Amino acid sequence: MKVVLAIDSFKGCLSSVDAERAAACGVRQVMPHAQVVCLPMSDGGEGMTAAFVAAMRGTTVTVPTHDPLMRPIMATYGLSPDGATAIVESAAASGLLLLASHERNPLVATSYGTGELMAHAARSGCRRIIVGLGGTATSDAGRGMLEALGVKCNGTTIDDSQCVLRGIKVVAASDVSNPLCGPLGAARMFAPQKGATPAMVEQLETRTMQFAQLTAAHLHRDVSTRPGAGAAGGIGFALMAYADATITSGTDVLLDLLNFDKVIDDANLVITGEGSADAQTLLGKLPHGVMRRAKRHGVPTALIAGKVSRREQLLEAGFHSVTCINDFADISENCMEPEVAMRNITTTTARLVAEYRQNG
Repeated sequence: MKVVLAIDSFKGCLSSVDAERAAACGVRQVMPHAQVVCLPMSDGGEGMTAAFVAAMRGTTVTVPTHDPLMRPIMATYGLSPDGATAIVESAAASGLLLLASHERNPLVATSYGTGELMAHAARSGCRRIIVGLGGTATSDAGRGMLEALGVKCNGTTIDDSQCVLRGIKVVAASDVSNPLCGPLGAARMFAPQKGATPAMVEQLETRTMQFAQLTAAHLHRDVSTRPGAGAAGGIGFALMAYADATITSGTDVLLDLLNFDKVIDDANLVITGEGSADAQTLLGKLPHGVMRRAKRHGVPTALIAGKVSRREQLLEAGFHSVTCINDFADISENCMEPEVAMRNITTTTARLVAEYRQNG
């Protein structure tokens, strides 16, 4: 039996690698001689650098940069073996997890650090930069990032003649299709998750719209309504506008790098997962992308998660099974503790494989 593990990180709890290590233990408890293939996963958010570096057998580069409050930190990006492609995770320098809860304020948080990572990669000779959009503390429409890249904006005029990305292909990896402004935009949809009050959201929306209008006048084109412009607090917009970036599914980019279609060609079962599985899972999140690929090859996909809602909807969408890893847990334990979560993944996976073997 061949089982392919393609599990996303359980955010705030387990990395993709740790989740898959626990799942592999569960498979081997039931079938010691099963072939288990672990594919570290990320859709562009937290854990993307590690997943892509593993897929490319690349290396990492750690450089001085700044966090969302402009405090000096060290951050890492990935590099392909030939040095031509860089993998920059926006959350590495601009991530929400870099701030304590009382520090979260998207009115002051900046994406400058993400621009520093990209600028370092560009000046080091990279000809392609894949930027993972997700998990940021920012809602600055990418202005901080652009400043670090050499784009100057004084509020009324823009000078992008010194942008270091000229001649470099930029790919934005994101599974978010939101526009920059409006009810589904960066400010109104995502800023509350980053600490914004209702009053702050309206300030951010106004600020974002003004920058979008200034950009459109400067470039003679408006990309603010394009799908993905609102990703990562508007970094998607900035990359499309000033780097002519293409936005593509982070899941598909990684699955292609991993030759996923070939890997699962002779597989019996695929197990995917994430921290919380619900209706949002079907809006382009990693487990849904994995399941769609596997379904084309006739391979069933089991979905595991720390929290599950809309199970019937997920099953109707094509998942072979949908299981909460905490259904079998001791409720007295903290299920967010990494050791507890790994044990619950192992238990859950063992049951899934036993049921699959029994039912064929």
